[in-house]
Amino acid sequence: MAIHCLPLRLILGLGLAIALDTATQLLWKSAVLAFPEMTAGWQQAVAALQQPLLLGVVLLMIGQFLNWRMVLGHADLSFAHAITSLSYVTVASCSVLLLDERVDWIQAAGIVLILAGVWQVSGSGHATVTHIPSETDAVK
Repeated sequence: MAIHCLPLRLILGLGLAIALDTATQLLWKSAVLAFPEMTAGWQQAVAALQQPLLLGVVLLMIGQFLNWRMVLGHADLSFAHAITSLSYVTVASCSVLLLDERVDWIQAAGIVLILAGVWQVSGSGHATVTHIPSETDAVK
């Protein structure tokens, strides 16, 4: 199935899901890096409540939830979840570009497999076609 056969609302929702997940992961990593070194769990909890980046993470997660509700209203979970696995690719790419992390060859191979899997899933239907009974079905 070509992307032009999908409803525009679904295409935008899937793209937004990938973008929100990528932003959430990058902001979360940045928030963790901003934490001071401490060992006690209660100290970490207090520091988390004082970390404005974590508020951003929570807001992004709420956005993800609201967007995911809309996406699943237009597509099967088996289709939508597979497509949004592209966020693994975008998170890895952005972590290299923005956080100066490295991707080794085995991670790169995994990214290629994800891309191949998404390509395969994108060729399938996005929603289960349900049979609507007709008058002729009642005769059978």
